[in-house]
Amino acid sequence: MEEFEIKFLEVDVLELEKKLIAIGAKKIGETFSRVENFDFPDFRLKKINGWVRLRTEFDKTTLTYKERQGVTSDDGSTKDHGMKELEVVVGDFNTTKNLLFAIGLIVKFEQERKRIRWIKDDIEFDIDTWPLVPTYLEIEGPSMEKLKEISEELGLDWEKHFIGSFGQVCGIYGFSDHDYTVLKFDKQIKK
Repeated sequence: MEEFEIKFLEVDVLELEKKLIAIGAKKIGETFSRVENFDFPDFRLKKINGWVRLRTEFDKTTLTYKERQGVTSDDGSTKDHGMKELEVVVGDFNTTKNLLFAIGLIVKFEQERKRIRWIKDDIEFDIDTWPLVPTYLEIEGPSMEKLKEISEELGLDWEKHFIGSFGQVCGIYGFSDHDYTVLKFDKQIKK
């Protein structure tokens, strides 16, 4: 499935939440996510701009294969064209992690994130806070046209939208998340 997702960097959370209320979005809640990304020891997924992600978020744990489409840069200087994403809900983080180890995958890195989720119709708004980067807004919906419409409804400058991964966001701020094996709020461990 193709994911239609854009980001707006360096948002003012309080101002953004006022705008979300004004357009009729509903706050779903706040969560603290644990994220671990996996690859094979030879990094064959990285070579095709893919990875396997295991994540806890709200009341579920998901296992996802992600692959950047039309990749143009890792440093965030240019935009991707989209993201291929296949996702399933799994029962338990640690059991799923052990399954991934059993088939030969390794942990590339561990991360943490705080997320505030809002929804309006078929559009999800995630206000994401990660270690070492300013808070940003991620909007996901059924088409780029819908994302453009809702961005304009929020008063966001469409020309400032960004398509890319969290790693590319890090690149904009002068570092690579891949330089870290652990990127958590209370500790960051470089490779």
